[in-house]
Amino acid sequence: MKTKAVRLYGKDDLRLEEFELPEIKDDEILARVVSDSICMSTFKAAEQGAAHKRVPEDIAEKPIIVGHEFCGDIIKVGAKWQHKFKEGMKFGIQPAIDYKPVMNGLGAPGYSYQYIGGDATYVIIPNEVMDKDCLIPYEGDSYFKASLAEPVSCVIAGYHENFHSVYENHSHEMGIKEGGSVAILAGVGPMGLGAIDYGIHCDRKPSLMVVTDIDQARLDRAASLLTVEDAAKNGVKLIYVNTSAIEDPIAYIKELNGGKGYDDVFVYAPVSALVEQGDKLLGDGGCLNFFAGPLNPEFSAKFNFYDVHYAFHRITGTSGGNKADMREAIKLAGEGKIDPSIMISHVGGLDSVIDTTLNLPNIKGAKKLAYTQISMPMTAIADFGKLGETDPFFKALDEICKKNNGIWSAEAEKYLLANAKPI
Repeated sequence: MKTKAVRLYGKDDLRLEEFELPEIKDDEILARVVSDSICMSTFKAAEQGAAHKRVPEDIAEKPIIVGHEFCGDIIKVGAKWQHKFKEGMKFGIQPAIDYKPVMNGLGAPGYSYQYIGGDATYVIIPNEVMDKDCLIPYEGDSYFKASLAEPVSCVIAGYHENFHSVYENHSHEMGIKEGGSVAILAGVGPMGLGAIDYGIHCDRKPSLMVVTDIDQARLDRAASLLTVEDAAKNGVKLIYVNTSAIEDPIAYIKELNGGKGYDDVFVYAPVSALVEQGDKLLGDGGCLNFFAGPLNPEFSAKFNFYDVHYAFHRITGTSGGNKADMREAIKLAGEGKIDPSIMISHVGGLDSVIDTTLNLPNIKGAKKLAYTQISMPMTAIADFGKLGETDPFFKALDEICKKNNGIWSAEAEKYLLANAKPI
């Protein structure tokens, strides 16, 4: 079977190509990809090429398919897995099948493999994905929710990874402090939106959540999607703060917590000054989670080790979720407790992936969602109305999205897949 896929050959060298897939082996699965949300981690892999820790050294001769936040349909199942997976079954995937760099034949789909990645029409799922229990059956009403389950699982991992020391027995109590205070810095990007949504609706909530950013438009969008009223109904006092207009942000943010430091601080942008601000916002026994992944391997920031010693300040970081986080994300989305669609600001086709990936840091908005079976420029949902003045396709999409508070939906996806130009 032929596939069309975006492949990485080297630094900033992405190519959309059509090529033949080999016949699947008895321990492999052939799948049709439908949706893939484009992650900043893919931009980092493209920028670094073979220098990236999960990308093989021989990509110039054996290019890999990029994209790791994907969902699709199973087409053919090898004999080994026919007891567990069936043709026609929808699936999500946990790409972190191995937390180490590429070794022992294992890596991560979207970084390390020639025949599996999210930015493709068809892929071969290798045995190790199933063997590690990372191929997850999915029964949702839309493909995009399973694509977004992967980034949501990263958010969930951050909440679970935080810890607080128990002095009496020198153990660590895992997770954010229940009923405590949380600060999310640079928190209204796509992943920050997921963090706010999860923090409001999970089973281990804070009582106070302060979300900061310096972009008022993004803060306004976040506040319209994740309202302080809904947060209050769930027992969380939610406050959005634009720190660009505040002379002393640290004092101001502490004042929102009664003059005290915070139990849990998440840093969602790889900026040294922001990490240092997070350090200064920690209260006694507080934990800082450096969530944002920096490009620079020498990235560093000052941290107050006096307070590590005397105030039990702790620091941690996460890079991806595990299988349990992924299953929790799918479950919560399926139950309607969280809404990952709020993370999507742009939609496009497979032929939009290269430009979108290479320019991702410069494209405003939240998540960029690619439907790999169609041809379409990466388009902001906010622009559907203007485009709809001359194009009935976008007019219909705009009307569907406006019915849904201006965000993407299963109805919009269904219309897109039925009416967009095939790739």
